[in-house]
Amino acid sequence: MERDALKDTSRVVVKFGTGILTNRSKQIDPRQIEQLVGQVATQREAGREVIVVSSGAVGAGMGVLNMAKRPTDLSDLQACAAVGQSALMSTYTELFAKHNLQVAQVLLTHDDLEDKDRHLNARNTLVSLLAKGVVPIVNENDAVSYTELKFGDNDWLAALVACLLPADLLVILTTVDGLVENFGKKNPRTIPVVEKIDANIQKLAGGTLSATAVGGMDAKIRAAKMTARTGIPLVIASGKKKRAIANVIDGREEGTFFVSRAGKLKGRKRWIAFFHHPKGSLWVDDGARNALRDKGKSLLPPGVSQCIGEFAKDDVVRICDLQGTEFSRGISRFDADEIRARKLKGVEIVHRDDLVIL
Repeated sequence: MERDALKDTSRVVVKFGTGILTNRSKQIDPRQIEQLVGQVATQREAGREVIVVSSGAVGAGMGVLNMAKRPTDLSDLQACAAVGQSALMSTYTELFAKHNLQVAQVLLTHDDLEDKDRHLNARNTLVSLLAKGVVPIVNENDAVSYTELKFGDNDWLAALVACLLPADLLVILTTVDGLVENFGKKNPRTIPVVEKIDANIQKLAGGTLSATAVGGMDAKIRAAKMTARTGIPLVIASGKKKRAIANVIDGREEGTFFVSRAGKLKGRKRWIAFFHHPKGSLWVDDGARNALRDKGKSLLPPGVSQCIGEFAKDDVVRICDLQGTEFSRGISRFDADEIRARKLKGVEIVHRDDLVIL
């Protein structure tokens, strides 16, 4: 896929990072948000559907509550998020109204997207909002999330939202120009295109040193792996540039373009692959691995060498090779104890229709 193909984008998810929404004092930066809102409005005027995934709630709350460091206590994090989310939505509502656009707050938890019925309901709600010309503003429901506010980060959430719809493109706007080689050293260089995320690309990523943000470039690479597999291109670009989104969609060399695989996974396959915390693992021998990966077969009992963890029938499990490297996920038709008992014969442990090669 070439950058020029991005001109055909009709539905785009745009993620705003904390660093481009707040100033050095960790307060919401209305001028910066106004220029970002203007970029989104331009795409809406061009007839494109835009979903915004917005970070910044905890950071904004820290500013309001005069906290210098990101809290580590869960209740303090949730308090910051509750205060900051209100401030953020008030700002978004006011600024989008200047462009005659309505916004809607959509707060999600991982459980919302893992449960099949709630997953479909979340998708239907977003599609309905888009059909009505509304700009959804999505964030994690930090005030009620109980696993350390983790999707693990809003880059991952943005990728999940892009896969949920699905979108034609995901743009992650941050404080840097993209994936940078020699970051913080002499002669830094923004990598314009990533065809494949390999070990060399992974080495260029690191965590974040920000007091208000979560994730960093490593989280963005993780998100790019997901979108690439589902057939959705991703671009990391600077949110400080006033035409960043337009330049990306116009096919210009803006930021780092992560090329997607050909063809999009169907909705159920996306749900199996990326919207679950797998409950256990099945290690398979080389013959089973080749049959699953190369021939599209189902997983049969003789191919399972190890069953790790505790899981129930219909849980999603990792499927790994003999070195423990995950290459697939699927829905198990049996619980862990039944598989470990090794009495299953003439059945499929994971049917090919319930299995996704990653």
